[in-house]
Amino acid sequence: MLKQYSLANFLYRRLLLLLVSLCSSFISVAQNLEGLDSLLVDRDIENYSIRIFTNYKVNKFSVENSGSRSKFTPNNRHGLGLGFANKKIIIDLAFNLRNPNKETTRRFDLQGTTILKNRHFINIYVQSYKGYQAKYNFDEPSTFRGDLRSGSFGFNYLYSLDNIEFSFALLKAGLSDEKHKDVFITAGHGAFGIFDYFSSDATLLTETASLYFNEEGNIKRYQGAGIGVLAGVISFFRLPEDMTATVSLMPGIGIMSKKLTLENGSYKPSQPMLYKLDFSLGVAYNLKPFYVSLTYSNGLYSTSFGNDNNYRLNISKAKLALGYKLGRNRKSKLKQSLF
Repeated sequence: MLKQYSLANFLYRRLLLLLVSLCSSFISVAQNLEGLDSLLVDRDIENYSIRIFTNYKVNKFSVENSGSRSKFTPNNRHGLGLGFANKKIIIDLAFNLRNPNKETTRRFDLQGTTILKNRHFINIYVQSYKGYQAKYNFDEPSTFRGDLRSGSFGFNYLYSLDNIEFSFALLKAGLSDEKHKDVFITAGHGAFGIFDYFSSDATLLTETASLYFNEEGNIKRYQGAGIGVLAGVISFFRLPEDMTATVSLMPGIGIMSKKLTLENGSYKPSQPMLYKLDFSLGVAYNLKPFYVSLTYSNGLYSTSFGNDNNYRLNISKAKLALGYKLGRNRKSKLKQSLF
């Protein structure tokens, strides 16, 4: 009887501890959801808008040797989409426009930029492409390489010396903040990282194009991982006629570990240096209740493959959006009804 009581008491205590644990977890989750709600949910209809946009995204690269250049560019780089925006979040859904007269590049392309706690500028990108148009600066016709694949993943981080007194989200969403200065310029320093690769079933160069390069230019696969430091300048301008603009410039230098696989064998280039330059521009024009915003960014990476072969990677994106502010029209109708 005593053993049964001890066992029941033991089970009761374990059940009680389990219930307390579950309640604590529920309270913790509820607190997190409440914080998430305050972070992402904007309850002021004045800040909401619906938008249509066209965008441009590309991951292209080139290999050069003594003035000869082979450039590889994806097709169907443009898209159309719909979305909505407020002060705290922008959600845009787009689909690529495909030219029926051109081969299709299959892609996954995710890029984003944010500013955290007023001083931390962060940019992240994840890309995967298959199918490239090969173009040359010598007498060789352009061809589509459906077997050519590439992928890039990386980040840029800049710590600003001053609080960044504007919001990219507000500019992209066609919203203004009276606290913004007419002119704001700040500098900073930070770091960047990148993993990059491309591969093909055959060599990167056609038989004719390979005559303009050395033997090490017949690459079947490349992969590299790099890290470095950067410096940057970020600026914001309030322009006449309800226009705002932002410009940033971030050069960087680092080192990169690379491996190249040729048709016969492989090697690791001895030159580790990696150079980069990021540039971005944003312009917004408020028409009340409409707005137009244009954003563009470009990241250029350059390194040596050795044997007088140089490699450049260019990551670009642009977006032109036309939005309609939902709250503005409702407010004007309400005012008309009152008077």
